[in-house]
Amino acid sequence: MKRKELKSALNKRERLFGGWISYDHYAIAETFAMSGFDFIAIDMEHTPISLSSAQRIIGISQAYNIPCLPRPVSHSNNYLKPILDSGSDGLIVQMVNNYAQTENISKFIKYPPLGERTYGINRAHSYGLDFDGYIKSWNKESILIIQIESKEGVDNIEEITTHPSVDGVMIGPYDLSGSYGIPGDINNEIIEKASIKVINACEKNGKSCGTQLSEVNLENTRNAFNLGYTFVIMGSDLFAITKWAKDTKNLMLDFKK
Repeated sequence: MKRKELKSALNKRERLFGGWISYDHYAIAETFAMSGFDFIAIDMEHTPISLSSAQRIIGISQAYNIPCLPRPVSHSNNYLKPILDSGSDGLIVQMVNNYAQTENISKFIKYPPLGERTYGINRAHSYGLDFDGYIKSWNKESILIIQIESKEGVDNIEEITTHPSVDGVMIGPYDLSGSYGIPGDINNEIIEKASIKVINACEKNGKSCGTQLSEVNLENTRNAFNLGYTFVIMGSDLFAITKWAKDTKNLMLDFKK
């Protein structure tokens, strides 16, 4: 799936599956790229993944025709621009709370006249070999998924989801629980109601809506789609390793009884 195909699928609210990378290793990136995901996200917010590491993961992902969407540590253009110039297909932007923030992010991502992204030559532009082709297609093909991770974001979700640059919304349940004063209690009725409000606003305004599963299985995947989510992040490399470690630890403890 190419960038423009993913954008089209998001805008049509088709059911999609994403992978989530938290560790910088060639084998992890390539294994994910060969695993059938519709896109791969890179977590640069809560991991030590650097810009150069992200560029390597982006390149591996795209070599297998899998779009790659890094999540930067900040809304700041100082962080967004280098990732875009590294060749990402778009961004997942954390902690978006209102329409004004959404507009600023859009300006950083889009070239004039839609935005204020500056022109340069890097991997995104095929190092100058396809400069014109990239800048002419980027505004139409670039992907923006915003994360709703606060009570303020939930309160403003109706307006946020009217922004034309937003292709999708992803709920961040842990930060959301903290914003409501119940950190870590992601299954609390308050968080469930807030999530439903976001799902409904996305459906109303034609935006894709996603979540991340901490425990990946058929039942949880079906439940997510039945709730109204249109894309699901299928765990992560971190979750997979942690699950293996827990299962192995329990096996060894049982064996020693």
